[in-house]
Amino acid sequence: MAIALTKPGIDLGIVTGDGDAALRFYRDTLGFRQEPDTQFPGGGTMHRLWCGESLIKIVVPDKVPAARPAGGGPMGGTGYRYWTISVSNLQQLVADCRSGGYEVRVEPREVRPGVTIAMVEDPDGNWVEFLQSG
Repeated sequence: MAIALTKPGIDLGIVTGDGDAALRFYRDTLGFRQEPDTQFPGGGTMHRLWCGESLIKIVVPDKVPAARPAGGGPMGGTGYRYWTISVSNLQQLVADCRSGGYEVRVEPREVRPGVTIAMVEDPDGNWVEFLQSG
């Protein structure tokens, strides 16, 4: 049986040791809309931000885990390595990220006719891909 979705977006949890830095990137630089914070089970705060119809949950645990994921973007290890956001203003978004001090890991490039991508590293080392079609 196929999955029976109940909403068109997904919820993505990002655990961070620096909630302020994560909010500066996702809320202030990228422009995600913030909802009221909630408590995270087990101790911590969850900042809830909307990216289109997907909820991005920035989790700041009371005790930051010592383990860190492998760096290096998509080819740095297995598992969840990056996520993609489709946009209509790729060049401006990359410029805003760069001026905010964020690392542009993949400069804007056409990957197939009419499709351009760029990848930026968030404050925790997670890579976010921006994709523009047309």
